[in-house]
Amino acid sequence: MAKLIIVDDEKSIRCALRDILEYEGYEVDEAKDGEEGLDMIMKSSYDVALCDVKMPKLNGLDLLLKVGEAGKETQFVMISAFGNVENAVEATKRGAFDFVTKPPDLNRLLGAVRNALDRSKSIQQTRLIKTKPLNNSEIIGQSPLIVRLRDAISRVAVTEARILITGPNGSGKELVAKQVHEQSSRSAMPLIEVNCAAIPGELIESELFGHEKGAFTGATGRRIGKFEQANGGTLFLDEIGDMSLSAQAKVLRALQESKITRVGGDKDIKINVRVIAATNKDLRKEIQNGNFREDLYHRLSVIVLSVPSLAERRDDIPLLVNKFLSDLAVAYGTPTIRMEKVAVDQLKKLPWTGNVRELHNVIERLMIMCGDKITLDDVLFYTNLGL
Repeated sequence: MAKLIIVDDEKSIRCALRDILEYEGYEVDEAKDGEEGLDMIMKSSYDVALCDVKMPKLNGLDLLLKVGEAGKETQFVMISAFGNVENAVEATKRGAFDFVTKPPDLNRLLGAVRNALDRSKSIQQTRLIKTKPLNNSEIIGQSPLIVRLRDAISRVAVTEARILITGPNGSGKELVAKQVHEQSSRSAMPLIEVNCAAIPGELIESELFGHEKGAFTGATGRRIGKFEQANGGTLFLDEIGDMSLSAQAKVLRALQESKITRVGGDKDIKINVRVIAATNKDLRKEIQNGNFREDLYHRLSVIVLSVPSLAERRDDIPLLVNKFLSDLAVAYGTPTIRMEKVAVDQLKKLPWTGNVRELHNVIERLMIMCGDKITLDDVLFYTNLGL
């Protein structure tokens, strides 16, 4: 559950906001002035702070500054009377996420909170990525194709070139994107991932570019899209071959002009985003069939990285098996299980149409169903039956 704090010297405002936010399912605390708010934020972790600008003891601007200096990641939504709008704008320049005016419009307030929570989640996800050991997203293997791929990643990651990652489903395209981001100068900023195939066509534009209140039925407030969330960092567009032509046109504009427009809006928003795209489709054939824009293809494919199928790198299977057994033992809190060499050799003979993802699933199945050692008979039984 998201945790919020209201910092305002007006009790009536605090009570009204608390009732609204708790009704929406948020956990809410209150502080009657800036000093109390600072003390509470330092002692706890809040996703969002709704903070008045003008307060006794410590005003909202100073509170925002002190929280930022302390390294806290709480997103601030400033609350200001009409006469203090300039102060609120100044607060956003200092790092506040948004501001609303008193008395707050309900839809505007809830939209600001939702967007601030989206930003908070993005920052937390980025921090988790940065704190994980690098080998959690390491591309495992010593086959010539994998060695060449890792070398190519090292060369292009330090540039700002756009990258198109190709390869079959389950081959590890997402890992390649993560490696590029981690080795780039943008690694301290967000890596935002979008699975274009998993989002309905009518919602993809809102997901990527955000929308304004009233842009369509159900748009009860402003939403910040993935391009804005990734500002300063990297946007990974997975399965871009499934994106609608209308969304493709907007992505092309964003790449050409480094700016976007929210759905239902008329204001251009400057962005600084490195785009990495991935697909399991042959985009040249999709272009011929009228399903993909050729100009967008050329914008995305400055560098093309091809991820091989597992069938093209069977000699890497023993290394992958050991890696998966070790990682799964940590995840399940169990000792690492050993697999017989003949059992591993049998795995090398299978077709692996689902590639590395399928291999991982099979290893997890074997680890759960077998004893303290995985034998050839185990592999034959649990792979042939597809249990």
